[in-house]
Amino acid sequence: MQSPPPDPLGDCLRNWEDLQQDFQGIQETHRLYRLKLEELTKLQDNCTNSITRQKKRLQELALVLKKCRASLPSESTEAAQELENQMKERQGLFFDMEAYLPKKNGLYLRFAYKDEYEKFKLYLTIILIVISFTCRFLLNSRVTDAAFNFLLVWYYCTLTIRESILINNGSRIKGWWVFHHYVSTFLSGVMLTWPDGLMYQKFRNQFLSFSMYQSFVQFLQYYYQSGCLYRLRALGERHTMDLTVEGFQSWMWRGLTFLLPFLFFGHFWQLFNALTLFNLARDPECKEWQVLMCGLPFLLLFLGNFFTTLRVVHQKFHSQQHRSKKD
Repeated sequence: MQSPPPDPLGDCLRNWEDLQQDFQGIQETHRLYRLKLEELTKLQDNCTNSITRQKKRLQELALVLKKCRASLPSESTEAAQELENQMKERQGLFFDMEAYLPKKNGLYLRFAYKDEYEKFKLYLTIILIVISFTCRFLLNSRVTDAAFNFLLVWYYCTLTIRESILINNGSRIKGWWVFHHYVSTFLSGVMLTWPDGLMYQKFRNQFLSFSMYQSFVQFLQYYYQSGCLYRLRALGERHTMDLTVEGFQSWMWRGLTFLLPFLFFGHFWQLFNALTLFNLARDPECKEWQVLMCGLPFLLLFLGNFFTTLRVVHQKFHSQQHRSKKD
């Protein structure tokens, strides 16, 4: 190993080496802290749920005792009073126990909202797969197509609102993966207003097939990203407010590269949709403005998704090459 340069740079490098060693210790301590915190959280949840169940049963028992007390014989009155006193004493014990349990503060609510966001994406993705399959292969009605497109508009609008709230509360979502939901909202809105006709029928099956494939890929991403995020959080390498995304980010490089072919195929399908719509717009029989207005968002989605994913892959290759040269 080469000797460090003369002072003061040499002192800086030596201090940096000391900091690096300390930082590794901090990382390990934080990882253990996270594991213990998860264990503690589970115990707290179990204790809270058990107390809640007991209090509910006590309330039910108190109501039954109150109703039957008037009809009790005189020799049972003392036993009923004793039971009532024990129940009140139990309520006081629960109050003392709850004093040592955490309240649902802002941090807890943020985590709960993040979990609700993830569940919302999962459930709606499954529903979209089912409905797009039904519209594509079982029903050929503009009414059901409109209902499907309305669901897409509502889904993407809800995602943008929830993501804005999560970003304000510490979630780290890259800019394009937020903006592309706005583009998808606009696209779904235009598809909703597209009247039935020759141009619509020419593009209908292609769009529904694409929607079905896109929802399937999003389901795969959620399933595998959730497991990967859980593992990285346990190791202390990801933030607790990080979310699954409909794309590829740097933290997915380890273990999720098999998703890249599915993603790139979907990106090029968006380009194919755009080219198809541009060709339809050139047709002399095309009178609807929606044809061109759907083609432009598809092209924008392809460019944004493809080059954002490509940039992440290029950065990871470049960093790996730089690391291997350094070693």
